[in-house]
Amino acid sequence: MKLYTYDPAPNPKRLQLFIDYKGIEVDTEQVNLMKLEQMSDAFGAVNPARTVPALVTDDGHLLTEVIGACVYLEELYPQKPLLGRTAIERAEVISWDHRIFNTCLTAVAEILRNANPNFAGRALPGPLEIPQIPELAERGRLRLAPSFRAINAALEGKSFLVGDSVTLADIDLLVATEFCGWVKESVPEDCANIHAWLPRVKDALGQ
Repeated sequence: MKLYTYDPAPNPKRLQLFIDYKGIEVDTEQVNLMKLEQMSDAFGAVNPARTVPALVTDDGHLLTEVIGACVYLEELYPQKPLLGRTAIERAEVISWDHRIFNTCLTAVAEILRNANPNFAGRALPGPLEIPQIPELAERGRLRLAPSFRAINAALEGKSFLVGDSVTLADIDLLVATEFCGWVKESVPEDCANIHAWLPRVKDALGQ
């Protein structure tokens, strides 16, 4: 396998935390997004969508979505499961993955890509020239705190989001809390459950 990635970015970090926790050895190549290396012909030949992470399997299949790569790796390396231990836990982990991506992570991305001048003409990942829409940045800020407060309520009485051990859902939330710093936002102070959960999940992941 070979993983094309960019360590600082949130989606690559989600997959890297998954890989590191399981102790999987993967040949890795950094694609520097700040230098627009994803737009090179060489990387375009690997992944025409020009996004990272991009995992190329030993038999040549290309996996460009974090959840797809995680499902594949969990099947190959079932030890230290991160997608749940039962059918309902697996369903809950995937549901949380979808929910956190579409609320917290997307909200921060809306702010970053529609307000930061470095993303002018690149308001969406990939090769298309997409203009920034400032109203989407404002919408992202409006969405962020309520999204965290809803997750905070779901964490009441729990050590982790799903089951009694760390899962991909916790990885997603951890990365979302850190991604907020890119746009000078943070988890609201009144989200006591998330703030108590943060050191617990970092310890579980060896961070």
